[in-house]
Amino acid sequence: MGGRYARGLRAVSHDLDALHAGGRWVVALPYAGRPVLARFEEWNMVSAPGGPWRGPALADWTSSLGQAEYIRDVERVREQIAAGDVYQVNLCRVLSAPVPDPSASDLAGLHELLQRGNPAPFGGYLNLPTHGIGIASASPELFLSVTVGVDGRTVRSGPIKGTGRTEADLKEKDRAENVMIVDLVRNDLSRVCEPGSVSVPALLRVEEHPGLVHLVSTVEGRLRPDVEWTELVAATFPPGSVTGAPKSSALKLIDLLEPASREFYCGAFGWIDADTGEAELAVAIRTFWLRDRLLHFGTGAGITWASDPVTEWRETDLKASNLIEVASGAWPGPGAVES
Repeated sequence: MGGRYARGLRAVSHDLDALHAGGRWVVALPYAGRPVLARFEEWNMVSAPGGPWRGPALADWTSSLGQAEYIRDVERVREQIAAGDVYQVNLCRVLSAPVPDPSASDLAGLHELLQRGNPAPFGGYLNLPTHGIGIASASPELFLSVTVGVDGRTVRSGPIKGTGRTEADLKEKDRAENVMIVDLVRNDLSRVCEPGSVSVPALLRVEEHPGLVHLVSTVEGRLRPDVEWTELVAATFPPGSVTGAPKSSALKLIDLLEPASREFYCGAFGWIDADTGEAELAVAIRTFWLRDRLLHFGTGAGITWASDPVTEWRETDLKASNLIEVASGAWPGPGAVES
């Protein structure tokens, strides 16, 4: 992730307290399930060749929610908004398809395809087949970064809310949704930052990504010296951009409406250096995970009172279409010649 590659697995833990022992770790925090922390011997800037990978046929992908069901659930969210129980909810569905060839199911190969077909600033992969873990992400969204400077540790988040094919597609609803989540992230960070240090240095920036544009904001603050990794995660997870506001009410509604577990989707994925106190974790959107020969991919949209149900369904299609096409391709593996 971020041009860093880890080799030589030393340990795997499901306990964030393992970070107290130091070391640099790849970290996957599922939206639902136990954390995965993998400590490696070596970190460098040179990737190992990935593959081989052969993706599912495009016709084999199925969705946990069909269009009619998704539209129905958007209306149910709007009913809860009208009742004053919630202001915004990120409503998701999970796409799944069987991997046709177990001998060509290396997530490193899928990562190679994603780098070429859908490059992303926070893309990466974690492949631990002996532990039943396989993730490949093309995430465009920063959940948390922690950097160390003369004034202490600075934590930043880059929430995304607002999506269109072009900048002209972005509406007032998108801007209002982004501002709403920025307020939520500010509140989350204020729980672990020095009083008065949380700010919004960038609001409603338009970013271009393959096939679409996003509205992105930046929220940052200065961490209190006593804050440990477990406390930072507890204050901010799951990410506000993939839950809603108020977060507690949105989480309850998500559990009620979504029939398939998000698992790694909408969690967080990246690295933590417990020696230096630095970290970079992405929001695990645009993310594939492999389990029991099934490849899964999540897609969703933020629902507000101003949402049009059909438009929201189309947004989930827009976010998924290029990624699914890329993942349904093939990567020949090391030493092979690309066709």
